[in-house]
Amino acid sequence: MSLPAWTTLAIVVGAIALFASEKVRIDLVALMVLVLLVACGLVSPADSLAGFSNEATITVAAMFALSLGIERSGALEPLGRLLSRIRKPWLLTLALMLAIAPMGAFVKNIALVATFLPLALRVCARTRTPPGRVLMPMAYAAQMGGVCTLIGTSSNLLADSLAQKHGLPPFGLFEFARLGVPLAAVGIVYLMLVGRWLLPRDLPATATVDPQVGKYVTELKLSATSPLVGQTIADVKLGEKYGVYPLELLRGDQHLWSPRSQTLVAGDVLLVRGDWEKIEELRASADLELDPENRYGPDHGKARVLVEVMIKPDTNMDGRSLEELDFQRNHDAIALAIHRRGEILREKLKGVRLATGDVLLLLVGDNAVDAVRGDDRLVVLSEREDMRRIPRRAIAAIAIMVGVIVTSGLHLLPIPVAAIAGAVAMAIAGCFGREDLYKGIDWKIIVLLAAILPLGSAIETSGLSTTLVEGGMHLVGSHGPLAALLMVYLLTALLTELMGHNPSVVLMVGIAVSVAHSAHADPKPFVIAVAFAAATSFATPVGYPTNTMVYYAGGYRFSDFMKVGIPLIAVFCAMSMWLIPIFWPLQQ
Repeated sequence: MSLPAWTTLAIVVGAIALFASEKVRIDLVALMVLVLLVACGLVSPADSLAGFSNEATITVAAMFALSLGIERSGALEPLGRLLSRIRKPWLLTLALMLAIAPMGAFVKNIALVATFLPLALRVCARTRTPPGRVLMPMAYAAQMGGVCTLIGTSSNLLADSLAQKHGLPPFGLFEFARLGVPLAAVGIVYLMLVGRWLLPRDLPATATVDPQVGKYVTELKLSATSPLVGQTIADVKLGEKYGVYPLELLRGDQHLWSPRSQTLVAGDVLLVRGDWEKIEELRASADLELDPENRYGPDHGKARVLVEVMIKPDTNMDGRSLEELDFQRNHDAIALAIHRRGEILREKLKGVRLATGDVLLLLVGDNAVDAVRGDDRLVVLSEREDMRRIPRRAIAAIAIMVGVIVTSGLHLLPIPVAAIAGAVAMAIAGCFGREDLYKGIDWKIIVLLAAILPLGSAIETSGLSTTLVEGGMHLVGSHGPLAALLMVYLLTALLTELMGHNPSVVLMVGIAVSVAHSAHADPKPFVIAVAFAAATSFATPVGYPTNTMVYYAGGYRFSDFMKVGIPLIAVFCAMSMWLIPIFWPLQQ
């Protein structure tokens, strides 16, 4: 290989390692790749910035806005209320998949999972069903639906854009449905008949290291009149009497790590862990004060409600503390407690660095509940019912989304223009606020798409693509185009689990087209294989954001996704090898 090819390969391997490690944000990794490509002379400065004006990037941003309008307007709430009446867990699983898969073809799947996650958790709690039986199929259904249309997932749009650069005609809005609908149908049948027996049966919603320890960590301050004053923690036996477990004693600036033998005095703060109901029972009976509530602000007579929220994947809350986020100022909310799966927190709440999947218990002002619900960094897991949505806005949002689909499907407008027009129409109709639009767009994904695109060009111009294709065709030998198609599908699926669906599409589309030419086959079915393999990431909780969300909420283990997801990927791969040549013949 030439020096540019070796340099490009080193950048690709480094990018894969960083994407897989999750130690650096995905958009930063993409920008690092962009800078390295320019610095090494592999792409020109003008080409390096072309991704920011790419049709796929612009369309994805507009689709984020359309999904936000559907979510904010309350258009999904009537369906949610209907599903909440279901009592049988297996029927809830089936109903959720049948509802989410079609909507996933047009609505951002993260928004769908965030909307239906609280509903699923409530039904599971009411029927005493482990959420792990329901949430994984729900996340998978969102992916199955997303791959059915060109606009259902960003990787489909990216594959289409890259394919056009290689001289292929653009895909139609519903062209993917020919393969996506049969795969989704078979996937739902698999999850109901086979996958349900592979799902965990013994995991609660919030699996912890010690299930007896409970859920939340918070701070309780002793008042002068508390009956605990003058006693030791060992004497009062908080764990035995109340099911609340002391972790640390805070006395002024002192951290007393072995508090059991310490005599308690007024003003001491106990860092405790337990179920919230039991913490409240202890607080009332022992005349204690919730120190976060004390520290961050009094109620001032306002009506307040308790709201339980989970931090979404890839948000700017990850790694920041409660003090930095300042919920009191931004949301009129007080963070009373934190639950972190698999870890017992032993720090003052204000110093805890938050992470994806952390569950916060917020005491929220009555008038500020909408602001918390509207924060795209949070998934509201439980709250009081809100019936103040405006039906007119929901109807407008649905009508606008249908308009976008019809105008783009009939080729009355190009898809990017139709999507932008729809976003503008939703803003005018009041489906979301003026500031909501910019907060609702996941700019990390936009930057990732724009910044990673030049890597595909570098792989081809450096000669790396030719070398990889020659090696792959040597493995395929004389087994024909179908064997080459299978190789492309499996390699894309593997890369997707390691680094995510969008980067794998960028790496693989050019290689897939070159493989097709080497096999004397039509490149289009090979691009289709890349798109489907990338958009159906089932084997790990980190391959797709919806998997990550239910991983924390459902209390799954990493291996649970492998047990259910790997056979499903095998089924999808086998069906794709059968159906792709039928719908898109391999021979030119």
